[in-house]
Formats: sequence, structure tokens, C-alpha cells
Amino acid sequence: MWIKWIAIIGVLTLVSFGIAVIYASDRWQSATDKLRVKLTNGQQSIQPKTYDPKEIVDLPEPVQRFFKTVLQDEQAIITKVELSQTGQFHMNETEDKWHKFTATQLVIPQRLGFDWNAKIQMFPFINVFVHDTYLLGEGNLQASILGLFTVAKMHNTPELNQGELLRFFAEAVWYPTALLPSQGVTWEAIDHHSSRATLTDGKITASVVFQFDTEGLITSMRAEARCHRVVGDKLMFMPWVGNFREYAARDGMQIPLEGEVGWEHPEGLRLYFKGKITEINYEFALLV
Repeated sequence: MWIKWIAIIGVLTLVSFGIAVIYASDRWQSATDKLRVKLTNGQQSIQPKTYDPKEIVDLPEPVQRFFKTVLQDEQAIITKVELSQTGQFHMNETEDKWHKFTATQLVIPQRLGFDWNAKIQMFPFINVFVHDTYLLGEGNLQASILGLFTVAKMHNTPELNQGELLRFFAEAVWYPTALLPSQGVTWEAIDHHSSRATLTDGKITASVVFQFDTEGLITSMRAEARCHRVVGDKLMFMPWVGNFREYAARDGMQIPLEGEVGWEHPEGLRLYFKGKITEINYEFALLV
């Protein structure tokens, strides 16, 4: 008889756990939907609506090559990006263990905003939900096991805000019209294969050095200092590096479908992200 009761209790426990997980997942998705409504609200008509090759004539030579390669003349300016990703995420630098993830991302280039909503598989049937967001000059990072137990939460600190703007800027290779001078970006020559780009949003400024190959495609980026972690009451800043590859044509533009990101330690680069875009959709400025 006691075995029967143990079995019943076990089944009820599993059912209750399953209901809690479903509820938490629905609640997380609802929060995601509300956040993305905030991202898309308040969009205004933009100028210019198309790319004019005349605006790049004074840019450094590798940057000119980049735009001539990835954009067509009169390419419409991107106003919205929705993409899906798969890949691997490294959660702990002390262990060489990678975890699979899937993610969706919404980007609004003119508002300099994005939301990355990821599900990272820690163990079978155990996922960590992550929001990484930049909205109206404020960064937000939240991680929750199963959507039930918050394990990390940061919001609107100067270091986080700049770090999220850096991410938006570095990932503009996926929405390349956002790198044009008309979109607020300034370019500084370094050498034949690299240039520094700078973007300011209110009181926050982000600078990234992009590397270009002979065709003009961006192959890597590097930010000299991004907040890596907090140790005690001290902030640790480190060089932040990303590599891009597997360029393909999407809506008349050339974008990389694969990439990896990591921290440049004294002993070498330690990657924490390897991802691939599985789907990407754009909205463009309306030509009216």
C-alpha cells in the first residue's frame, strides 16, 4: 500500500512541477511581449530613407569597401530586425563546458534598442531563460532557471548601459545600414584593414574597431574595454572581441550568418558565445 501512495505522491509532484514550469514559461513570454511592444512604440519617420553612396565618399578606404560590398545603391534603411539563433553558450570560465541555446532577437536600429530572449539548456529539461536588453539608454540583464528562480538581475547601471550599447553596435553587421554616417556613426581611419567606429546615445558612447578583409567584409570587431564582471566592489573591464563569417545575401545585403564572441584575457581569447542565425527578417523605411 505504501508503494502505491509513494507513486501517487511522485506523480502529483511531477504534475505540479510541470504546471509550474508551464506557468513560468507563459509568464516569461508575456513579459517578453510587453518589453518588445515598448521597443517598437514611438517609432518616427526617418530620414534619409535610402542609402546614398555620396555619404561614404569621405570615409576611410576599408569602410568604403565595406558599404560598396554589403549594400546596393539606394538600399532602403532598415527600421526593424527580427532574427532567430541557435548555438552554444559558455556559462562558466573555470569550466570548459558549453550549453546549447536557442534565441530570438528584436532590434529597432533608429531607437538604438534590442531585446535578446534566449533559452539555454543547462541539463536535460532544465533551461535558463535570459533577457539581454537595451531600451531608451538603459540596459537590462535577467536570467532565471525555468523562468521560476532568478539567478541574475542587473538594470540601468552606467557599466551595463554602455555594455549593451556596445553589443547593439557590434551586431550592426546584421543590420548594416545602421553603420552609415547618416545613422549617427562616425568613422576613424586606422590602417588599410581596420577602422574605428563610434556611436553616441545620449550620455553613452560606444567605440568599436572593425577589421575588414580584402573584399570589404567585416571579419571581426574589438572593443577596448567592456565591463566583464564584478569582483567584490570592483568592476573588471576587459577587451571584448567578436568574429564573423559565412556571409550570405539577405534582402539585397550581405550579412554574416555565424559568429563568436569572447573576452581577451592576457593569456588569450576565451570565447563564451558561438551562434548561427537561422532566420532573419527586416522591415525598411517606407518610400512615400
